Parts: sequence; C-alpha cells; structure tokens
Amino acid sequence: MPHLDSFTIPEFHLPFENSKDPAADRANAEATAWAVERGLIEGAAEQFAGIGFGHLTARVDRGAPYERIVLLSAWMAWSFVLDDQHDLLIREGRLDGWQPVSDAITRHVTGERSGRPGAAPPSALVDTFVELCDRILAGMPPSIQDRYRLHVPRMLRSLDEEAANRRPGHRPTVEEYVLTRRHSSQLLPMMDMVEADQGIEVPSGVRRSPAFQELAWSAIDVISWGNDVFSLPKEYSCGDTNNLAALLAAWHGLTLTDAVRAVEERVHARVEDFLAAARRLPAALDRLGVRDTAARTAVDRCVRSYEDWMIGADLWQRYDCTRYRDERFAAGLEAAYTRPDLLSAA
Repeated sequence: MPHLDSFTIPEFHLPFENSKDPAADRANAEATAWAVERGLIEGAAEQFAGIGFGHLTARVDRGAPYERIVLLSAWMAWSFVLDDQHDLLIREGRLDGWQPVSDAITRHVTGERSGRPGAAPPSALVDTFVELCDRILAGMPPSIQDRYRLHVPRMLRSLDEEAANRRPGHRPTVEEYVLTRRHSSQLLPMMDMVEADQGIEVPSGVRRSPAFQELAWSAIDVISWGNDVFSLPKEYSCGDTNNLAALLAAWHGLTLTDAVRAVEERVHARVEDFLAAARRLPAALDRLGVRDTAARTAVDRCVRSYEDWMIGADLWQRYDCTRYRDERFAAGLEAAYTRPDLLSAA
C-alpha cells in the first residue's frame, strides 16, 4: 500500500437539507449509560459518547417518539462495539470466537429458539443484542420485521467476507468490495428501524422493483463510500483493505490523495444516480399499477428518508463524531473504551 499522506476530507456536495431532533444530546448520554451498564465498554465512557450515535439518530429519525430515538441510539452504540470487537478478533487471530456469537445472534433474530452445538458462551454482546432485538421487533409492522430478520444475518455474513478479504495476499476487487460494503455498513437494519419509527411502509412489489433498488443502493453507496474516506487513516494504519480509497489506490497505482479524489468523483456520480432514480420513480409506480395515494406517499417519504441518511451521516461525521479524529483510532490502535475480554467473559 502507498504511503499515507495527509489529505483533506472532500465536500461531497450532497444537495439535501438536514436538521437534528432536539433529543440528540439526551439520547446520546442515555445510550452511552446503557452501554456502560451492560458491560459493553470498559471505562472511557466520554470517548465512547464522542462517537455521537445519538446525534446520528437525531439526524435520520427526527420527530420519532423519544423512546424509539433512544432505542436506535443504543442499537448504533451496540453496532460500533460489534464492529470493534470483530476487528479486534481479526487482528489477534481469534476469529474462532466469532462464529458462535454470530450464530447466536442469527438464531435469535430469525426466531430459532432450539439449542444447537457450538452455542456462544455467555457474552454481553449477545445478551444486549437479544434485549435490543426484542424491543426493536415489538415496534415494527410485520413487513418491516421480515426485512430486519433478513438484514441482520446478511450484515453478519458481510463481516465474515471482510475478514476473508484481510487474509495475507488477498485483495478483493473493487466490484466485490462494493457489494460487501453495502451490508457491512450495517445501514440496512438501521434503515428498517427508521422506516418503522416514521411509519413508512413501501409496498413489497415497489421495493423489489429495479427503480427502487437503484434508489436504495445508490443512497447506501454514497453513505458507505463517504465513511470510507473518514475512516481511511485507521483502516490504512492496520492494513485493512476493506476501504474503497485503499482499494482504488492498490488496484490503480494511485496515491491515497488521488484515491480520495476518485472516491469523491464516485460519490458525486452516485448522488446523480440517486437523483435520477428519484425522478423516475413516479413513472415506475405508474407502470407497476401503484395508484394508491398512501403507497405513493410512503415512497416519497422513503426517498426523503434516504436523503436524510446521506446528508445526516456526512454532517454527523464532520461535526458530531470524534471517532475518526481520535489519535488512537487513526493510529490503528484499539479505542480506549474497547473491552478486550468481551467475547470471552461470562
């Protein structure tokens, strides 16, 4: 990999408006306290709170009932711990401890209650998932529950794919990485939660249509690739090739500065793809025979939700989140709050 020169985070020119729910600070503090009480982190609660999960929630789920804002904030806090723990296991060569945890989470979210060999040892990571999952599903209509039950296991599989990408001598293609990143971003379960909170139910036939799929994937790509730029110093420093800028540099012989510019160009193109897909949606709904006003309104609200996600995630990383500016994180070290024994502790 080329030398990591300093680079400027580009302005991604996201032509969307965003405002934050006034509950941001309160939800962030409450989700942090929850993570401490459940044993997910070890000290350094202030640094953990600096991730700003409550602020991201407040940008993408504004106007939701406060208890749902706190629930999504806690889920985001949990997801950051999950990501850090998975990374820790990869770097310490302890991935044999991952599969029982992944299996336990999958069994619970899919509704399988029977015990199987290889069950995960008691872990706060699994226990807190069970707690959150049950509360999340209780607040979802059945159609969104079904998606959530599919999205969580797919998210876990994508983490396995990223672990495989970090084998010595292995480098995924850019195209392979893009498909994996759509799920390892962990966005889909969170988007399910927001749509349930906001009362957005897009008909399944519309959601499966190529027009809607292009809209959704373009939004997720914009968010994921932007995050790759913000998190590049940390991932580069520990040799993680699961980053669009790092892969473009490696495959095309670019400096990282030029690779970041290439990501910026790709993000801009995907924003244009999103805008074009949004313009095509009314005609696509006509072709699908969707005349119901409530269904068409739900689609419009989902488009606006995706806009909130794109601009909200960008603003959160720039102004609300200290994670990507933390010196330990940028040096490829574990965050001060990481609990190294979390997956081996009863």
